Amino acid sequence: MILKLGSKGENVKLLQRFLKLKDDGDFGPKTVAAVKKWQKANGLTDDGIVGPKTWDLMGLASTDLSETVEFTNDLIINKSYLKESEYVKGPIKPEYIFLHHTAGWHNPYNVISAWNRDNRGRIATEFVLGGQSVLGNDNKYDGEIVQAFPEGNWGSHLGATGSSHMHKNSVGIEVCNFGYLVSGKTYTNHVADESQVVTLKKAFKKFKTWHKYSDKQISQLRDLILFIGNRDSIDVREGLPKLIKQNGEKAFDFSNEAYKGNVKGLLTHTNVRKDKFDMFPQQELLDMLVSL
Repeated sequence: MILKLGSKGENVKLLQRFLKLKDDGDFGPKTVAAVKKWQKANGLTDDGIVGPKTWDLMGLASTDLSETVEFTNDLIINKSYLKESEYVKGPIKPEYIFLHHTAGWHNPYNVISAWNRDNRGRIATEFVLGGQSVLGNDNKYDGEIVQAFPEGNWGSHLGATGSSHMHKNSVGIEVCNFGYLVSGKTYTNHVADESQVVTLKKAFKKFKTWHKYSDKQISQLRDLILFIGNRDSIDVREGLPKLIKQNGEKAFDFSNEAYKGNVKGLLTHTNVRKDKFDMFPQQELLDMLVSL
């Protein structure tokens, strides 16, 4: 569990009582100052962030499994960390957020588990967003956000682009989605339930029929983008949202300037790779992005 400026809840109250502060459950500037003072007095890095080392030294850490969930205002971020050998240690200075598809099923925990088992190296994104089953029979993970490794680290997630700088200094989000459909079927030859199909007005990457982003996915994705933007000081209105206002759905096309790393902010994999199909311009997604 990590507590920092902006965190709220019972664990913040516990911390405040330990520091002999008013226990209002709001991790504000006074709590930050008190944490920094305590950390410095106890030989820790005085960054004002209460992570595992600070919890342990304070004697407040426990084995409660609820501590694998971080509540950030109304956003719930579940944690299912990869083995340390499956991601790259930071620090990083994020300047970009990239949106991807998992090109697979709806369970975000299974996505992370597969990364743990594969032999492709340290390929991963920090966040995975669950969805609805393309078969229309399981909504359990719809909109569920899972963090695959601790903040400040990174994994390869872009492939060959014109800027190696983007790999290390970007935060990736995988959205559970199968992508385009051919004759109503996924690339795994599963027939998509009608409720999971969206038909675009104009073809994107030569395909008009796609696996639909759910309303909950789009809502949760918006909150997650804003959370990351605030956390890492990334202007999420730059990049894709700005391009949508200028070019509509064409904003999802490949951009040579984005490929070279010259477009900061929020982007999608299709902006930096001509061969990729993640993500696609569903109208509800376009509307959400321009609202940021």
